Amino acid sequence: MRRARTAVAAVAVLALAGCTADDDGGPATTPSSTSAPSFAAGAEGAGDPYFPTYGNGGYDVGGYDLKVRYDPAGGELRGTATITATATQALSRFNLDLAHLAASKVTVDGRAATSRADGNELVVTPAAGLADGAAFTVVVEYGGRPQALNNETLGVGGWLRTKDGAFALGQPESASTWFPVNDHPSDKATFSLAITVPDGVQAIGNGVPGARRTVAGWTTWTWRERNPLASYLAFVVIGHYRVKVGTHDGKPMITAIPESLPANGNAARALGRTGEIVDYLATQFGPYPFDASGGVVLDDDRVGYALETQSRPVYGNTFFRGQANATVVAHELAHQWFGDSVSLRRWQDIWLNEGFATYGEWLWQEHQGERTVQESFDRAYASFDWTVPTGDPGVDNLFGDAVYLRGAMTVQALRHAIGDDAFFALLKSWPAEHRDGNVTTEDFIAAAEKASGRDLGDFFEAWLFGDRKPTY
Repeated sequence: MRRARTAVAAVAVLALAGCTADDDGGPATTPSSTSAPSFAAGAEGAGDPYFPTYGNGGYDVGGYDLKVRYDPAGGELRGTATITATATQALSRFNLDLAHLAASKVTVDGRAATSRADGNELVVTPAAGLADGAAFTVVVEYGGRPQALNNETLGVGGWLRTKDGAFALGQPESASTWFPVNDHPSDKATFSLAITVPDGVQAIGNGVPGARRTVAGWTTWTWRERNPLASYLAFVVIGHYRVKVGTHDGKPMITAIPESLPANGNAARALGRTGEIVDYLATQFGPYPFDASGGVVLDDDRVGYALETQSRPVYGNTFFRGQANATVVAHELAHQWFGDSVSLRRWQDIWLNEGFATYGEWLWQEHQGERTVQESFDRAYASFDWTVPTGDPGVDNLFGDAVYLRGAMTVQALRHAIGDDAFFALLKSWPAEHRDGNVTTEDFIAAAEKASGRDLGDFFEAWLFGDRKPTY
């Protein structure tokens, strides 16, 4: 994510409210068809230290296959979500995150399951317990009028309705406002979307586009992301857009600009450099990790940020007022390696996303002859507040300068400490070795020590966790 440095940025950071506990707060009773006492309810959260109730436990999702119909006139959404998963314990029941929408029918492996809403969670009890390691398929039919969710610390986000459509976007959560999901980045999954909207309205999502079909005045748009994604990186944008479909390096490149913006204005010109920026970043980070690329611009003052939605970042028009800002494009595209392909296991390690994406900005600016990476470092280093630890910033500082700027300074200081050869080899080996996976700060420290052949404990303690200005 990149926030605009304007008044609009006050609404830039997104989150969803946490999930509530079960009524009795205790373990589930075993379904009558299951006599094994070892069957128990999956946890009501993924256990993240910052957001303990986000996501759910007891299973691992393999893929989401969504069929959604949205009527912009009435704001009504109807959908069927087919979720393939594997039990990671013997399950008597499990939760899915689903906010402000109601499930009308739920099946597990083709058999009717009981379900109930508990706050922003859907509690599902299958007809029979699920054995540890068992693969299973959940089908949820659901609908209603989707809404955004609010959080006093992190703002408002998720599904936001517009005059001619809607968009769903947010970090650290958003997906639960438009489909049932295990809404935590530690549970990555593939993602397919078939979304039906009135003919003449566009619907853009993640990944590779599929065939479009129009029946009785409604058009179905299809998108598929075969690389697993973290749930907050799933998005949809619905409205009147100029959609440009092309290819780059043999892969689909799709960009979309609202019809309310000039066809050849600043936003279009900045997005037009996507392929060029991807090619440059690939020289630094290794091959581009996904099957498609591109970008989408929103013309909506509620969006004072850009978000690295997988394969196709979404940008608020704030960044393009007065300039064709390619730096923000470089930031979000750097995330495709750092944050999207290689994702967080826990939110406190967000510097691994934002510090490296900011460093990608610095590399791009040097490549463009604007200023060197060292000059960018010096600007930040000279007058920085070092009291917030980058490696554990706290919820209130999740999207603060300690994560972005101090994170990027840590990357440059590491380069200085271990030398260019080891450093640039690490910039490629890290995303290659952890492609499509989840990581922690400890994993990166181990990788840096392996790449350099040195003990870097004191270095990272000073740069990531200390509260004083480190020596450079």
